[in-house]
Amino acid sequence: MSMTRYATARWEGDLKTGQGRLDTPRSGLMAATPYGFNSRFGDQPGTNPEELIAAAHAGCFSMALAAKLSEAGHPPTSIETRADVELTMEGGPSIASIKLKTQARVPDIEAAAFRAIADDAKLNCPVSRALSAVPIELEAQLQG
Repeated sequence: MSMTRYATARWEGDLKTGQGRLDTPRSGLMAATPYGFNSRFGDQPGTNPEELIAAAHAGCFSMALAAKLSEAGHPPTSIETRADVELTMEGGPSIASIKLKTQARVPDIEAAAFRAIADDAKLNCPVSRALSAVPIELEAQLQG
């Protein structure tokens, strides 16, 4: 079984003065969401590709961690993950690194077991696998 999800982008104009709109028609989450040079490299409101990758990675990793913890007999109470996506301009624009920072409340689990499961989730969530050309660092904290 496979699934296909999609989003659309429309861009008008040149790179620096142009502007774009992103849509996710199925979910409706983004409807004509603005993005552009100044929302990517400046402080203008709107999103950018790196922010969207960060959101996708944080969400995917959190779900993978929840699944793996549950499979190991330790369903989490909560997981909060932040993904920082670094865009470098050296040698042309590219994603240089991703840092995942997660905090989880997981009853009755040893810290070493939690860390091993978190490392496995980092390596095997679909977004991590898709971004495997980028160094991904994980900071995992077990709470309570």
